[in-house]
Amino acid sequence: MPGVESVDNTSSAERVPPELVERIQQRLATEGGLPTSAGLAAAVRAEAGVLVSDAQMLKLIRALRRELVGAGPLAEFLADPRTTDVVVNAPDDVRIDRGSGWERLPVSFTDDAAVQRLARRLAASAERRLDDAHPYVDAQLPDGTRLHAVLSPTAASGTCLSLRVLRPARYDLETLLGSGTFPIAIHRLLTALLRARLAYLITGGTGTGKTTLLAAMLGAADPADRIVTVEDVAELHPAHPHVVSLVARADNVEGIGRIGLRDLVRQALRMRPDRLVVGEVRGAEVIDLLIALNTGHQGGAGTLHANTVADVPARLAALGSLGGMDSAALHAQLIGAVQVIVHLARETSAGGNTRVITEIGVLTADPNGRVSAERACDRHGTPAAGATDLERMLAERGVIHRWR
Repeated sequence: MPGVESVDNTSSAERVPPELVERIQQRLATEGGLPTSAGLAAAVRAEAGVLVSDAQMLKLIRALRRELVGAGPLAEFLADPRTTDVVVNAPDDVRIDRGSGWERLPVSFTDDAAVQRLARRLAASAERRLDDAHPYVDAQLPDGTRLHAVLSPTAASGTCLSLRVLRPARYDLETLLGSGTFPIAIHRLLTALLRARLAYLITGGTGTGKTTLLAAMLGAADPADRIVTVEDVAELHPAHPHVVSLVARADNVEGIGRIGLRDLVRQALRMRPDRLVVGEVRGAEVIDLLIALNTGHQGGAGTLHANTVADVPARLAALGSLGGMDSAALHAQLIGAVQVIVHLARETSAGGNTRVITEIGVLTADPNGRVSAERACDRHGTPAAGATDLERMLAERGVIHRWR
């Protein structure tokens, strides 16, 4: 295949010269044609310059559709229900994560231009620009897949493509309990946090299951609550009867039309949320979220990238500085806004990778107003130094929790 040699061992007779692919792409774009079988056949006849038999035409159309439609040779791997990520690091380095770490795929692109064609096509399907003037893109494809691409030479090893599959599967706390994400002691504590309407952040690294746990916890919230979620990409699908979802929007190809998370947090406050949720706190929107949670919006939640519970205050202070809030002001807002940190990690064992809650912490302030995070319990639900503070927070909301 023209740019691509995939696992089906496409014969040389079915490989389309890259220059023919580009001419056909340009013709379809200029004429507004679609890559249907008829449209491709007409474009081949116009651009091939030689007579093509029916048998050859069928092979060309099959190869062209792999090159011009959807994710091309990656489509079958993205369709695997186990797949979470597919990445192209270089033309000859394609990998997949099916939940057990990275595996190298027997798929290769013949050159960097072939990877660029795929990246640009996917970006175009998301109505985003990807070219020499804008050599990277972060977008959501029509089917919900998260796309990130960086063109060479910005990507020195060759054009890089990352595709993250966002599954609509809904997990509840009981399912996560059964899968080993946490033991029964932690399950009881999470339920107590929800009943007490304490505000919480779920932290961890990439791929640790933060969004999955957040959706499960929201699904266990009081059915009478109105939950308003604010996200950069629509990932949260809690099994709850009253959810309103707001999703940010990037600039269009003309560079206009952007709607950021800060804008949406402010709009969400006008929608009378009982629980305000920011899917991923990663910028200046942390300021608006903390202010909102300090003005009577109890039970708010969000996710945050952090290495440990103890790192959370410093991480939030760094994000607040992006919006012009100094550290002292952020700490003053933080102590009244968020009470609990639930931390996840991805651990490798003989059975593969497991996403587990490794610790739960509480935020407390010293006499100078400086906020710190202290562990309340470990992965087994065994109380730690912050357990007394957490018990007090729960009791103040009328919820009595017994660790054993």
